[in-house]
This record gives sequence, C-alpha cells and structure tokens, in this order.
Amino acid sequence: MARRNAQPRWYFSLRSPYSWFCYRELLETEPAVLHAAEWIPVWEPDPVSERMLAERGVELPVVPMSRAKNFYILQDTRRLAKERGLPMIWPVDRAPVWEVSHLAYLAATDEGMGRPFLDRVYAARWERGEDISDPAVIGAIAEGLGLDPARYAGAADDEQLRHRGIDVLTRVADDGVFGVPMFVLGREKFWGTDRLARFLAAWRARMVTTPAESVSDERPEFAELAKAVSDGGHAGGCG
Repeated sequence: MARRNAQPRWYFSLRSPYSWFCYRELLETEPAVLHAAEWIPVWEPDPVSERMLAERGVELPVVPMSRAKNFYILQDTRRLAKERGLPMIWPVDRAPVWEVSHLAYLAATDEGMGRPFLDRVYAARWERGEDISDPAVIGAIAEGLGLDPARYAGAADDEQLRHRGIDVLTRVADDGVFGVPMFVLGREKFWGTDRLARFLAAWRARMVTTPAESVSDERPEFAELAKAVSDGGHAGGCG
C-alpha cells in the first residue's frame, strides 16, 4: 500500500492551457496518478473574492502577466498543442470572472461530477474557444451532464460556494502556489508541464508497493474520459 503522505496535490486552473496539456497527458498515459491526486483549482479572484481574502489576511503569491509574456505563451502553447496533436483555439476573454467556472467546478465535486465537468470545460475553452466566464456556457455544460443548469450558471452568486472558494484560495496561498499546473508532494513542488516527468518519478519513489487494484480501480468517469482521449474524441490560466 502507499504511504499516507504519498498523496499528491494537483493545483490546476480551468483558464490555463498548461493545466489542460498536463491533464490530457496524464489522462492518456498515467490516469492512476490523476485518480490518486487531490485536485485543487486555482484562479485569479474577482473584486468580491479579493475583499474576502483581504479580510482573512490572505495574499495570493501571483503577479500580473506582462504583455511580452502573454505573447510568448501564445506562441508556446501553439507549439505544444501541435506537438501533441491537439486541436486548440485560443479563447478571447473580454471580461473574465473566473469564479463563474471554478466555483461551478466545486459544485460539481459535491455531486461526484467534478472530473467530467472539468473535462468538458477544458474542451469548451481550449477546443472550441468558448467563454467559460459566461454563465450560459457553464449552465449548458452542466445540463449536458444531467446537472441543474441554473445552479451552475449562478455558482458565482452562491454565498456558500463563495466561502468555499475562499477556503480553496487560502490553501493555494498556504502552499505557496505561484503558478499552474503544480504538483505538491510532501514538501516537494513541481511546477509546469516540463517538470511532469520529475514529479512522476518522485511519486513512484514514495510508493511502497503498487497493488494492481490501486491502479486499475478507476472510477467509471475515469474509464470514460480515458477512452475518449484514446479514441481521439474531445476532452474536457496560464501557468
């Protein structure tokens, strides 16, 4: 069995193309790692969340992106998508409110649908270029999964979800997460898709044994997601 402290924490963002690349790569090649990890979303807070964080004395370790870095990421992600054979459309975020999608993700986890919800949001954003800050887009994704579209479209206005979101962002700050995707394993951190192999090596080294059932008992939703990727179907901020 694995040591208790061997569970990795995966910090990701629905707005991040690098998180999307990491998710797709792990889903296709190492789904057991995704199954074992704790998934923790990261997003840039809107003014309401900023005020709530300030009331707690929480400051996120993030800085605004420069114009030069933004242009570089546009070039870099096109290269990475081409190398991976992934269809990619860069979305236009005119007035992003990231609570719309990320608080809806928290709602989906309550119903045991967090992972298929994430999968479809990633597809909407990075394969179809849709605006995931549009409540109607999130509501339609929820409806496609058999969830209440009104609840998900209004997630950013749900007071309980707002407070849960602040709890999540407080964890982000406590773990010193400054970019995504990031894996945290014990005291070790691995940031970015180019550190994925090193994270996997560290995770395996912490495993005492790997019983067959620990890597093959994927939840039904995982089996479906992995099948979608291997069949070339669609899956599903910047690091």
